[in-house]
Amino acid sequence: MKKLALAAAFSLAATSSFAGGMAEPVTPPVVVKQETTTSSGGIIIPLILLVAVAAAIASN
Repeated sequence: MKKLALAAAFSLAATSSFAGGMAEPVTPPVVVKQETTTSSGGIIIPLILLVAVAAAIASN
């Protein structure tokens, strides 16, 4: 009878250790790198437009 009581005590102790369940995993935040534009990107289109207007004027 002592062995049965001892086995019951161990089984109760073992089940109470899992009472909390699994903890939520902690994931690190995702780092998103933003692409930057160069300053020369804004000047190319007006230069092409200027060359096109100059070519149109020169052809007349």
